[in-house]
Amino acid sequence: MNSSALVSNGTGAFDSGFYLIAFNTLGNKNYLILALVIIYLITLFCNLILLAVFFMNPSLQNPKFLAICNLAVVDISISSVIVPQMVPVFVFNLNHISFGTCFSQMFFMHFFGDMESFSLALLAYDRLVAICFPLRYPYINTNLRMVLIIGGLWFLVFLIEVFPVTLASNLTYCRSRVVQSCCCEHGPVYALACGDTSFNKRLATAKSLVVLLGPLSFIILSYVVVVFAVLRIASVTQRWKAFHTCLTHLVLVLIYYMPVILAYVLGNLRLVQSVDIFTAILTVSVTLPPMLNPIIYSLKTEELRDKLLKFIRPLKVEPQMKDQKTVS
Repeated sequence: MNSSALVSNGTGAFDSGFYLIAFNTLGNKNYLILALVIIYLITLFCNLILLAVFFMNPSLQNPKFLAICNLAVVDISISSVIVPQMVPVFVFNLNHISFGTCFSQMFFMHFFGDMESFSLALLAYDRLVAICFPLRYPYINTNLRMVLIIGGLWFLVFLIEVFPVTLASNLTYCRSRVVQSCCCEHGPVYALACGDTSFNKRLATAKSLVVLLGPLSFIILSYVVVVFAVLRIASVTQRWKAFHTCLTHLVLVLIYYMPVILAYVLGNLRLVQSVDIFTAILTVSVTLPPMLNPIIYSLKTEELRDKLLKFIRPLKVEPQMKDQKTVS
């Protein structure tokens, strides 16, 4: 039986899977993986602490912190989809990945990447309502309404992502099975398919523009409205307070979008010739914001910072009390 008869669209007998190849030209590959693992562990720790503080303090269970917790869940999820599978692949050279695992990772990686963008837009919506309609905020932005909006966003992103991933999974892969990436990204995978993939490329481009520029346009528009609203406030103190409430969110937006824009510019202008270096830049740019988001929110949000300090202090006091009892 010749090999062409064994070629399938991802479920056949011929080498049923892909091989992830990346960072081969980097002499310090293990240091990069170590850095990504450290970033991942800090991401897990900080976001889980933030979620624990939220659930243990009823005073924080309001629409604003529901949106923050949604972002924390997304941050944990996107890092968990990318980093853990890189350790066996690049440390132990177990770089074979089955079709099912590959396309599952592709879906969840892009799903949570899109949700990151929409979650930032959700926080912008919360700030817009809080500043422009402060007296009506408790009635406009209830916990139930925020939960429904979050659920609607998750369902919308699911619909956006399921179609291109399904199309990619139904292609016939008879060229190479070597994916030049650290994970199953949509572009590097469908590029290996036989036949015409121009529709997949156009669909991926359109989807990327929608999920990146759509939320970004909403964020920019919301802050234009916020600026005009704040400038009408007579009190300088109140103006500064209003701007300060938006500062944390603006920092998160910059942290997320600047690396994405930088990676897009570097990739399209061919400023980085090495595929491995470009992949490393892209991977760090995706995993770094989920680590920084909870840290920035904890430092810049006074109410959350106070609750965090109260959460941490008993952990320090309890061992001291045990030591005192032992001595007495």
